[in-house]
Amino acid sequence: MAESQGLLSVENLSRAFGGLRALRQVGFALAGGEILGLMGPNGSGKTTLLNCIAGALRPDSGTVHLRGDLITGLPAHQILRRGVARTFQFVRPFPHMTVADNVLVGRLYGRGRDGSLAAARRAVGEMLDFVGLVGRDHLLARQLTTIDRKRVELARCLATEPELLLLDELMAGLNPAEAMAATDLIRRIRARGITVIMVEHNVRAVLEVSDRIMVLHHGEKIAEGRPEEIVHDPQVIEAYLGTTTHA
Repeated sequence: MAESQGLLSVENLSRAFGGLRALRQVGFALAGGEILGLMGPNGSGKTTLLNCIAGALRPDSGTVHLRGDLITGLPAHQILRRGVARTFQFVRPFPHMTVADNVLVGRLYGRGRDGSLAAARRAVGEMLDFVGLVGRDHLLARQLTTIDRKRVELARCLATEPELLLLDELMAGLNPAEAMAATDLIRRIRARGITVIMVEHNVRAVLEVSDRIMVLHHGEKIAEGRPEEIVHDPQVIEAYLGTTTHA
């Protein structure tokens, strides 16, 4: 269950790209220990929202607070060191580095960077064990399957010791068995005390794992609530399926 104190607060966040308004006055709050599913059709603003939270983009207006501190507009590396890590839609590990060294990069640049190199390597081993990459630490990242490359990116994020983890389509390209394993991994991440926002087109997975779901459409928040509420929301149904007319 989510803890009572607030971890993240997003207020009136807007971002445009030329004439395209990718986000329009989006706001929500997130409690510590919560899993928030972020849904919406393609182009609805989901990734833009993650980018604004993580510092990859600066919003045109609005604010983002983490544990009450304003982080709007801070560079991504500073937000990372405050405890916000993210994965990307298109996984790009360093192809000519080993699995272990890819994860070590996260440890050295994250919140645990002040320890010894030996301690960092131990932490890397723990993360590889956690995500299911035991015995693959010596492989080059370019030798890995899609699911294992995603595991590497996830382990690299976890090695930064995040409080908030932003997952951008973690299950894209995975078969049903792999998606089920990814869903279980998200639950285990939450069990470690990490709060999660997950952007995902695998609707079944979002409904199964999320405490709450927020739906964006054309850059606007059109619904927010428990999974059982979202699946029956008329605006959500229309956004995904369109309006059916009868002759």
